[in-house]
Amino acid sequence: MKRPSPRLPGRRWLQQLSLRTRLLCLSTALVAVGLLGTGVIVTTALQRYLQDRVDDRLVLTGQIAARLVPPAGTDTPPSVQALSVLGDTTVTYLDDDGTTRRAFDASTVPPGGGPELPVLDHAAVLAHEGRPFTVSAKDSDHNWRVIALTQPAQVFPPERSDTRGSVVVATSLDEVDRTVAKTRNLSLTVGAALLAALTAAGWFAVRSGLRPLTRIEETATAITAGDYSHRVPELAAPHTEVGRLTDCLNQMLARIDTAFQARAAAEARTRRFFADAGHELRTPLVGIKGYTDLYRMGALPTRADVDQTMTRIAAESERLTRLVEEMLLLARIDEDAAGVDRGREPSFALDLAPMDLRTLAADAIHDVRALDAARPVTLTGPGGGKPSTAPAVADEARLRQVVTNLIGNAVTHTPPGTLIRVGVGTVDDRAVLEVADQGPGLTPEERERVFDRFYRTDDSRTRTTGGSGLGLAIAHALVTAHGGRIVLDTAPGQGCTFRVLLPLTDHSLR
Repeated sequence: MKRPSPRLPGRRWLQQLSLRTRLLCLSTALVAVGLLGTGVIVTTALQRYLQDRVDDRLVLTGQIAARLVPPAGTDTPPSVQALSVLGDTTVTYLDDDGTTRRAFDASTVPPGGGPELPVLDHAAVLAHEGRPFTVSAKDSDHNWRVIALTQPAQVFPPERSDTRGSVVVATSLDEVDRTVAKTRNLSLTVGAALLAALTAAGWFAVRSGLRPLTRIEETATAITAGDYSHRVPELAAPHTEVGRLTDCLNQMLARIDTAFQARAAAEARTRRFFADAGHELRTPLVGIKGYTDLYRMGALPTRADVDQTMTRIAAESERLTRLVEEMLLLARIDEDAAGVDRGREPSFALDLAPMDLRTLAADAIHDVRALDAARPVTLTGPGGGKPSTAPAVADEARLRQVVTNLIGNAVTHTPPGTLIRVGVGTVDDRAVLEVADQGPGLTPEERERVFDRFYRTDDSRTRTTGGSGLGLAIAHALVTAHGGRIVLDTAPGQGCTFRVLLPLTDHSLR
């Protein structure tokens, strides 16, 4: 079994820092490394440049000094003093065995006591091949730049033709070192100030750059507290990474908000459904129980009283049965709708067949007359005019249930003698069947809830005017199951027009 590698203490400490601090530390470290590297490169290049200039002058001075004959005496001759163009310079003439013949200083006291020259016999001078080299000072830690050259024989007079020797020219690098040190200190000072300024600017830049994450955190906190309407503000252009992230998060939050609202609405509808269903079921059950209690207590002395009571029990039982069947029908339709969304086959199957909605319109005329023989009723086309064919593929029995509910609703909720119009035909490639009345109409608030289950516009609980409140809900569910729509046109004082819209059959569109 592979064991997880232990975390390093430095990594654990780094992970405890905030993202803002880690980014700032990383950027500061990169800037510091860049500034330090730049300073090292600049000072190294400067030191090499100054040393190259010293070497050029040193070579020139050595070549001139090699062609001079060292004079006798202890004073520095003007010719040698004229060669001191490099500041602190020493000129030393050596024999072939490296013994000092004469030494001249350009300054009264050479810095650091002069250069600490190695043994420079004829072979050692030839080994340096006329290239400058560096030695340390005798009494201090600064350096000297030295060149050693052999003197040509022609330099000496004929009487000294057997004399050979070398010349060593040394120049102090103290000025070069001071210049490089001053440049290095200046670079460090300026770099430190620049690093501090960039760190401060980087803090504000990182803080500004991570502001969207802060807003996202605030949004998440608000959502955790229950405010699902909170959104991440747009702080960047849509084509940027932050802009795309903001857009995706807002879309996700919108869907979550919609889902929570839908769930809350569904829960509210479920609670209201159970409350209304319990009330609707309790009413006939209370009536049945009351009649049976009367019979058990002997409050029905005659056969006529018993027969009347049984008739009422049968009516309440029939109403209870009808209510339960309507609720089961709605439950099956809801279950099938949810099953289709999840890919399941529907269990509530419609017996679809080609039909003409004019058949249902004609039967609707008879239904109105059966419910209220004195009620005026007309058959027209959609919105008026002449009725026309309206072919559709539908379950005739279920659509007949829809039309029966609409007719019953119109007869029940309009004053006696109010005209009812049944329209049938086609509109915009749709088969249309409509039931219109000239009753009191509905308000916009009532119109929005008219297809809700157990909703009654008069808030009445009487069975004669209020009904169970499921008729229009069942009509809406059945029409939707057919792939159609049922819409309501109404206004206060202008009646109601319920319009059923179904897809036309294929042969009618060709």
